Amino acid sequence: MAKHSSSPGRRFMKLASMTASIATKTVSNSIRHLTADEEQKIEAKSKLLQDIGIQIADTLGEMKGAVMKVGQIASQYKDVFPPEVARAIAKLQRQAPAMPFSAIQSQVEKELGKPLNVAFQSFDPEPFAAASIGQVHKAILPTGEEVVVKVQYPGVDQACESDLKQVRLALRLMGVLKIDKKLQDRLFEEIQDSLNAELNYEIEAQNLNVFRTFHAALDDKIIIPRVYPEYSSRRVLTLSMERGDSIETASTWPLPLRNQLGRRLVEAIGQEIFYLKRFHCDPHPGNFAFRPDGSVIIYDYGGVKTLSTEIVEHFKILVRASRRGNISEIENQLDALHALAEKGVFPEELYLEWLEILLRPLTTYYDFAENSAHHDGMLLIKRSLKYWNVFKPSPDTLMANRTITGHYWNLIHLKLHDNLNDLFEQLVPSDD
Repeated sequence: MAKHSSSPGRRFMKLASMTASIATKTVSNSIRHLTADEEQKIEAKSKLLQDIGIQIADTLGEMKGAVMKVGQIASQYKDVFPPEVARAIAKLQRQAPAMPFSAIQSQVEKELGKPLNVAFQSFDPEPFAAASIGQVHKAILPTGEEVVVKVQYPGVDQACESDLKQVRLALRLMGVLKIDKKLQDRLFEEIQDSLNAELNYEIEAQNLNVFRTFHAALDDKIIIPRVYPEYSSRRVLTLSMERGDSIETASTWPLPLRNQLGRRLVEAIGQEIFYLKRFHCDPHPGNFAFRPDGSVIIYDYGGVKTLSTEIVEHFKILVRASRRGNISEIENQLDALHALAEKGVFPEELYLEWLEILLRPLTTYYDFAENSAHHDGMLLIKRSLKYWNVFKPSPDTLMANRTITGHYWNLIHLKLHDNLNDLFEQLVPSDD
């Protein structure tokens, strides 16, 4: 069984070895193709990046624990990597290590300060979910209430900061980050903050309480688990058991119910972004469950992005400008959000075609199962590629983009067929 944490020296040597190997590959690739024509160079570069991506994923996946978590977070920010590297490290999100129950038991007892059989009436030794920094067990409290207990692997939090520095060094040395140093600093600062928040279950408990209160006031069919503070700590989080069906099961339900669930999901995330200015930013389908009464359950508030009032205002102006087809204002807002390298370069006709595609799912009677916007977007990418460097990944927009894109695919899974324009207008009115 792979260990979840090893000595900093061993982790450093593994990462250093990976970096040295990739640096050697990069140099030898350049030498080998000195006399190649442009097309051969592009093909060789793409093959090299695929190899690099696989090597990063394999190394980080083997190391488990902290480094693997860093790799997963890097894969969430895949806009900053070449696509070949992004595809390879994205697979880290699907890998889940297992931890012996004895280690889990001692972690819970240490954190809660009492024996497991005193704290809980029963505690299932088999986890029903495992991730890179912890795993989740079902349990029953002395009062008889069914709960889920999230337990962080011992030692993961101490290893994370040094691991993030090493991964950044490795990525920088192999030259696979597509952004300048200043933007790298901002991005890795955000990754560090995100990592710190995920590693501190007390922050997640606060998030759960805030979002539960927020949604309860707006819609009693948005269900968020309740925190049991007396059975929780920095590394243990005990929550009410909230059962629901998976997105796969919900996708077989009648269309009116699927539409109701999808609208509820869109409205909840939109309200978080535009009103609460803090949003759940892990749109993985496993973080959502559904009930036949139209309820949507949202799990895992470890990943939350907070937005400033200024950023939300830029988002609103950008949405309004997009609906009006005002290219000049769109570029002003993208520039203010640090997402534009140069104004006036991307052709206006391409902007207008992209706007129609991007707004189609939110402004027309749209069949998500047919997914026409995605198919048309893939065709339009070919014509847009030579201008692509006009846009750049921005720390202000990355998590919002990822969340919105993720929920688009959730609506495809639910096979929605509806016109969401009234919701869109309600969340961002055309005129305040």
